[in-house]
This record gives sequence, C-alpha cells and structure tokens, in this order.
Amino acid sequence: MKRTLCILACLFFCTQPAFSAQQYHISVLQVSKIQVFDNAYEGFRDALREQGLVEGDNLTLTRHIIDADLDANLWEKVGVLIKIKKTAGRIVDEKPDLVLTIGTPATKYSRDKIVKAGIPMVFSCVANPVAAGCTSMTEAGAGFTGATIYIDPYDVIKIARLALPRMRTMGIIHCDDDNAVAFAEEAKEKAAKQGLRVVTKQVGKSDKIGPAAIELLEQGADMFGIPPDTYYALRDNEPSRELLAITRDRKIPAVAFMTSGAQGCILYVGPSLRTNGFLSGQQAVKILKQGVKPEQLPIATQENLTILSDVDAIKHIGIEIPLEILQLARPFSESS
Repeated sequence: MKRTLCILACLFFCTQPAFSAQQYHISVLQVSKIQVFDNAYEGFRDALREQGLVEGDNLTLTRHIIDADLDANLWEKVGVLIKIKKTAGRIVDEKPDLVLTIGTPATKYSRDKIVKAGIPMVFSCVANPVAAGCTSMTEAGAGFTGATIYIDPYDVIKIARLALPRMRTMGIIHCDDDNAVAFAEEAKEKAAKQGLRVVTKQVGKSDKIGPAAIELLEQGADMFGIPPDTYYALRDNEPSRELLAITRDRKIPAVAFMTSGAQGCILYVGPSLRTNGFLSGQQAVKILKQGVKPEQLPIATQENLTILSDVDAIKHIGIEIPLEILQLARPFSESS
C-alpha cells in the first residue's frame, strides 16, 4: 500500500508544472503602431528568447499602443500626453517586473510615474536620449536605461558622399518632430564641412510629400536624403513611396539614413531598429535575471552602422557605387 501511495505521489508531482520556475511580466508602451516600432519590438523579444525568457512559458508581455493623430494640433498633442500618463498609471497598476517604452514620447512622458513606482524601465527607438529625459547621451538616470538610435549626420553623410561623389546638393524633407528637426539642422552644418549643400523643407505629418520634393528640386537638389523621421513610416510608408516614385522618374538617387522604409533608395545607412530592440532586450535580461539596477547600465548603441543596398534602384539610375561600400552592404528588405 505504501509503495502504491509513493508511486501515485511521484506521478502527481512529476506531472505538475514547475512552480519554482521564475515567471516574468513585462509591460510595453508606445505611441502609434508603425513598422519601425514593430521591428524594435521583435528585436526585443529575440533577445529575451535567446536568454530563455519565452512568451507563454515563463514570460507575459502586455503591449499598450496609443493611437495618435497624424498631424495633431496643440490641444490634440496635449491629449496624447494625457493618454500616455494615464496608460503609464494603468501599467503601474499591473505591477510588471519591467516596462519597455518604444519611442521618445512614450519614454519621456511615462518615465516619472513608472520609475517613481519602483518599476525598472528600458527604452528603445529614442534618437536623442537627453530629449527623452536622460542625464546625458550615455547615462539615463535613476531607475531606467535603454538603447538609442542616435546617428551622427557627419558619419552617414560621409558614406553618402563616398557613394555619390558627384552630387552637390542634398534635399531633406522632414516633419516637426524634435528629432527630425535636429537631424536636418545638424546635417546642414556637417554636410557643409564635406562640400555638400543641404536644402530642407518642413511638412506636416498629414501633408503629401510631392510638392515639397518639387520645391527642393527647383532649389538644385540632385539627390535626396531621408532622415530618421517617423513621418516616412506613416500610412504604410506612403511618404517614402511617393518620394521614391519622384526620384525614380527623374533618375535621381536617394539615400535613407535609416534601415527601414520603402524600397527604392540606393543605400540605407543607419542603426537597425531590430538590433536596437535587441540591445534593449539584453538590458532587460540583465535587470530581470541578474538583478542589475537600470542606472548601472549605460545607454546602449549599435557599434557599427548597418548598410543596405537596393541593386535594382542602383541599376535603374545607372550609377556605379564604389566596391568598398557594396561589399559592406546587405540586400535591402522592407522588413529590415
């Protein structure tokens, strides 16, 4: 009888879940659902899986996506900020082990509430950490850390100049987002140091890009640079596709200073959004599994710029890209 009870007890405990296994809950907050944010989110999940944190097994991911108007006026922008703060409050009530914020607005306007609640926070897709509330470009501050997608315009323009040495004027169209405006202004200054003139045009997020492109062509633009600007990802990359249709018709080269978007640029140079999310995921693992405090982790950045190329676009325009650049480039995919 005792032997039978022992066998039954063994069978019972062997068939039960491992109650001692650590379970983790991560809440995610972002404003707008766009492909670049999806790429970062998938990279984040990749890093977690690599370290044994698997959704549906020992990990629960709760994703909060706040809708935002394409071209919000001042009061509508205030409304978005209120939504971020309210959602941050709901996340605090969820009591997750960690929060991932994707993008500058989600990071900047949720940070105080989440950090004050004692919940570790990690950010992704932030171009300027200082603008998002960090103490510097390399250190975040108490209770949070993350991965930046900041790129020095000098570096990416240098690659564009190597690829297109005969080009003299670059057109850059951007919206009113702080990061996009800052990149355009810095690009003007640093391109001039390399013998390249930059002409710019600001548009609203709901504006068609065509009129702005024509205006810059009339100012002498013989190539276009697509800045790191969420405007281009809106409406399933509609602004990117419209601009690249114009450049294709005129056989004018375009270089994207990001690695996501529509097909048709000769080169895509910048940080990979999926890699950026992966870096944030690595930080999250150190916080969750190793007990590292967020402020002990410096802001992560991709060591080497990713270079992608569209061979069809290069052939259509009829230009030759230096071999040393093409050897570094991988084929472009819209899901990069």
